[in-house]
Amino acid sequence: MHKYDIAIIGAGPAGLSAGLYAARDLMKTVIFEKNTVGGLITQTDVIENYPGAPEDSSGFSLGERMRQQAADAGCTLVYEEITKVERTDGGFILKGTREEYMARAVIIAGGSVPRKLGVPGEAEFTGKGVSYCATCDAMFFRGKVVGVSGGGDSAVKEADFLTRFASKVYVFHRRDELRARGEVRERLLNNPKAEVLYNRTVEKVLGEAKVTGVELRDTVSGENSVLPLDGIFVFNGFVPDTSAFADMVETDEAGWIITDERMRTSAEGVFAAGDVRNTVLRQVVTAAADGAIAATQAGLYVDEHGGRF
Repeated sequence: MHKYDIAIIGAGPAGLSAGLYAARDLMKTVIFEKNTVGGLITQTDVIENYPGAPEDSSGFSLGERMRQQAADAGCTLVYEEITKVERTDGGFILKGTREEYMARAVIIAGGSVPRKLGVPGEAEFTGKGVSYCATCDAMFFRGKVVGVSGGGDSAVKEADFLTRFASKVYVFHRRDELRARGEVRERLLNNPKAEVLYNRTVEKVLGEAKVTGVELRDTVSGENSVLPLDGIFVFNGFVPDTSAFADMVETDEAGWIITDERMRTSAEGVFAAGDVRNTVLRQVVTAAADGAIAATQAGLYVDEHGGRF
């Protein structure tokens, strides 16, 4: 069985930052990732608010630089999903889809996943006109009409990005004002290819072999209407990817892991960082800071409980 001082679950900004700090502390460190290194930032066309990021830096390139930096420090990356973590003598057993591993301390940094609409037609047409990533799929809608569900910063940024490809972009927002603020909001509102439909919710995704439109409900009048579309992008927030740890650490009602300022969870030796955590801001800069703190505290824990392998 492979043994590590610190095992990190998730290779987004929080996990990669934790890996860098732990490896530089000469901890035998591993990061497990089940999907894409870099996490959700790889779906972002341009990173505009990470201090020091090169101009026009993409989320993918930033994630790759973080990965390389952690690897150069000596951190091991394993592409495998961890399905369960159990406490044992001297640490924890991490059960993966292929193997089992042992670690003195664990940092949960699995991030979050897009919140689904939960309406008829959404699952049926996912990949056939329903998407959760504009950077991934915008090219397939060149010259077409698309909709975006959501009104926060992510939704508005992605809608603006989609106008580079689509002939028309509708934004559906359940309230009478966008939640996005500042430059991001103004850029969309001044874009001639974008139109915001306020007080609207998506009730159904329509289609045959692929998406042909959506059924919208007016939250003020209660009336329903059909809007023809070639595709719909869903950006209605995120839910934490914490199901594998639900019985191990304390979470809030929404499933976000509760930690103290040292990233310690309710389970001794288990830390959490980034978007899985109950925090007021979920950005690359805060995730990276969380990871650094978690790794530092996990290192202290290892030295005080059993020592390094």
